[in-house]
Amino acid sequence: MRSSTLGTSHRVIVVDDDPGMLRAVQRVLQVHGFETEVFSSAEGFLEGAHLGEATCLVLDVHLQHMSGIELRRQLTRSGHSLPVIFITAVDSEATRKAALESGCVAYLHKPFPSDRLIEAVETIIGKGSGR
Repeated sequence: MRSSTLGTSHRVIVVDDDPGMLRAVQRVLQVHGFETEVFSSAEGFLEGAHLGEATCLVLDVHLQHMSGIELRRQLTRSGHSLPVIFITAVDSEATRKAALESGCVAYLHKPFPSDRLIEAVETIIGKGSGR
């Protein structure tokens, strides 16, 4: 596993209703030096997330009660424009199209190699440093 020098002081918020996936994504991000904040539901995220401190969001597409795509749309309507990486176990052309149309930075099909997630986060950080 390579170590990221970009991870210092960057917070990634992860929302996934699969506890195993949530822990795995959190672990990968932390090993690469990223701070994490994790939620098992869109509702929990909306109630407790610290969006002002976040670098990006990793959202499961198929959350219970509110999809990750709908969560992204709701955040956009509320004026939050954090970059989003969508992850999903159930891939379809319609889902992929909806995710891309919502403005995601990356779309990863589970299970995905951890380096693809890290590359997506580092791409976001690289774009942010050029502002």
